[in-house]
Amino acid sequence: MLIPASSTEFVHVPVIVPVGVDVTGTPPRLAILPVHNRSNPETGDWKTGEWADGTEARLLVGPDGGALTLTPGDYRVYVSFDPPGSELVVRLAGYLGVS
Repeated sequence: MLIPASSTEFVHVPVIVPVGVDVTGTPPRLAILPVHNRSNPETGDWKTGEWADGTEARLLVGPDGGALTLTPGDYRVYVSFDPPGSELVVRLAGYLGVS
């Protein structure tokens, strides 16, 4: 996905939820880190998103009320969700370009 830095819009992330697990009661968390940062997201990197439906998480980004404002560059997008039980799922979901 490529978005302009001046745009405020949702970044959508497809999520494969374990079979039979309902995650709609727990909001997803997303972290968007510069590609050059090879570390895993830290506590302060995570932003609370929302479920667009049961299989897609989204986070509003941009200068007009977004959870964060991104400068031009390339980013890695992570998603995390906490299904019932002992798992806490963290996945590298994809890449985002900002022009």
